[in-house]
Amino acid sequence: MSYLQLPVIDLSAADRGPQARALLHAQLHSAAHDVGFFQLTGHGVSTAETAALTGAMQAFFALPEADRLAVSNLNSPHFRGYTRTGDERTGGSRDWRDQLDIGAERPAHVPGPGEPEYWWLEGPNQWPDALPALRTAALGWTDRLSAVAHKLLHELLAAIGAPPDFYDEIFADRPHLHLKLVRYPGSAGDGSDQGVGAHKDYGFLTLLHQDQIGGLQVQRGDGLFHEVPPIPGAFVVNLGELLEVATNGYLLATNHRVVSPAGATERYSVPFFYNPRLDARIAPLPFPHASDAPGVTADPANPLFAEYGRNELKGWLRAHPQVAARHHKGLLVPA
Repeated sequence: MSYLQLPVIDLSAADRGPQARALLHAQLHSAAHDVGFFQLTGHGVSTAETAALTGAMQAFFALPEADRLAVSNLNSPHFRGYTRTGDERTGGSRDWRDQLDIGAERPAHVPGPGEPEYWWLEGPNQWPDALPALRTAALGWTDRLSAVAHKLLHELLAAIGAPPDFYDEIFADRPHLHLKLVRYPGSAGDGSDQGVGAHKDYGFLTLLHQDQIGGLQVQRGDGLFHEVPPIPGAFVVNLGELLEVATNGYLLATNHRVVSPAGATERYSVPFFYNPRLDARIAPLPFPHASDAPGVTADPANPLFAEYGRNELKGWLRAHPQVAARHHKGLLVPA
């Protein structure tokens, strides 16, 4: 089997009549059930919109370090802001990248008595004073990709014979949307090539814009990690663990990683995570192939909870130990 490219799926086929939509559903069904990853074209996001975001992102990383550190996520109990290269962890090991984490722009939700601690994850973003255009570009991108992901999720559920609107309620009010602006500065000085360690995303859908440098690798059916050649204008889409759990393993959440570019070559990427409300409980999905589902492989070191926010908070505490130690000592999760 050739793994030279992920399946390529044209979302605009959903609007081109019954025959084109049926083919789209067959392709989505196969990609989500067999691979858990695909490249998405026909999404309607223009090159001008992409250029506005990537230009603002590169301008942010070109700011003096003092300006970037002024919005350090160490200032934020909500895990928003700038992370210096090497300060995030995946699988307990250092990720050689720096990034700006952005969520829905909301007031701080400090958990009250009896409220779950995951409400700490709602709060304001941090924006650099020197770059006002960044806020407009990033929040505009979040709105734009939310609409794409909403349509994609409907088509994906329809593709496997499930009610397309089954999860609308848990996304309808205060969904937990998350955007990362990421720079990989090249290989680490110690020779480590972990841009991001192998992992699965724990939400619903991730839509990734990557530049032409490459470095994303996906674990395929042979158990090996294979490169994902960039396609101009396409989003790399992967399914999160909640969709795998909701379908008892019929849909796949797949391990993936990023290998740092060689030497001092920089790579930029923008993952967008489309996830439900923090207090959403993920009901099992009714669909006709449920009897064919193989079950979910349990990881004792990474239990999944029905209440989405508990998974999200666990991930942030592990990935950002310095923020956790500063703001959430009582919530620390063992590595």
